[in-house]
Amino acid sequence: MKGNMWPINGASKAKRILWGSPQNQISWAFMKQLREKDKTRKVYDCNPYIEVYQFRDNMYGLFNQNCDGAGDVWMYLIIGPEKAMLIDTAFGLGDMKALVDEITGGMPVIVVNTHSHFDHAYGNCRFERAYCHEYEAPIIEKQNEHMWDYLFDENGNNIWLEFDKNDLPKFKKYEVIGVPDGHIFNLGGGYEVELIWLGGHAPGMAGYLDKKNRIIFMGDDLCSDVSGVASGPRPGAVNGQYQNLTVFRNNLAKLVARMDEYDYVFPSHFIVNLENSVLADELETCDAILKNPEDFDYEQENVMGTGEKRTRRFKYIKGFSVLAYTMQGLYPPEE
Repeated sequence: MKGNMWPINGASKAKRILWGSPQNQISWAFMKQLREKDKTRKVYDCNPYIEVYQFRDNMYGLFNQNCDGAGDVWMYLIIGPEKAMLIDTAFGLGDMKALVDEITGGMPVIVVNTHSHFDHAYGNCRFERAYCHEYEAPIIEKQNEHMWDYLFDENGNNIWLEFDKNDLPKFKKYEVIGVPDGHIFNLGGGYEVELIWLGGHAPGMAGYLDKKNRIIFMGDDLCSDVSGVASGPRPGAVNGQYQNLTVFRNNLAKLVARMDEYDYVFPSHFIVNLENSVLADELETCDAILKNPEDFDYEQENVMGTGEKRTRRFKYIKGFSVLAYTMQGLYPPEE
């Protein structure tokens, strides 16, 4: 029988029903080995949906199966001397607040988002406030009690992932704080994490530079499956002028120039703990695409959420995966 994303025997209570697009073999193999064999894996009784992995002495990866069939997602928890930082909140499945409190011993926690997409920010309402780059704030502020409805069919049955519907959050308003590029979060004792604006995948896509651990958390602007940094904005998108390859490339170049400040890269999906040189390779691919968008490795036609058909092109990132782009997602709109 032909294998295509055979089940991974992880420890999460949630079970996969249906996938969207299949992941590539490398990402799937990495996740299978990690989820089935990693000795640091732990699931807490307060939230049986989240698999917790210890990547550094004070940094944990919180693995959440994607509730809508897209790529499974990482959240990250950094424990500083006085405060903790939670990077992203996924769909909010299970008691995320209780889980964070148990791991940290009840420390104050700063919640930040890489960007506004559902698999990264729908759990924010488990907390009192969340920080993000200022270009994402107006998007996150539009969240409401119906944002999880699409996870269920007309009969109320789960479509992609089996879980108890009652374990999703009960939506409540919370404070959304947009901050500028370069904003410093202090976790106490001089422990600094810097927000670095990237753009590309989302207008306010932000990386977070953990200066002590020398790690850059890249959100969805780097991915071992597909780095989707240049799909372009939907019509009328808020701050959509920053959702393109040119903006991302320019910000990535600044980040690559700071490579002496970080050693490892942690994306929000699939393979993590990558060496910093992967960002220089991604920059090289960005430059090649902008120089000649017709020189791609392969392409496929996609139907957008609006029903619009777009041709998506793919170009390899040396020694890694692929970067996806559309012709509409290459450049900022003309004034």
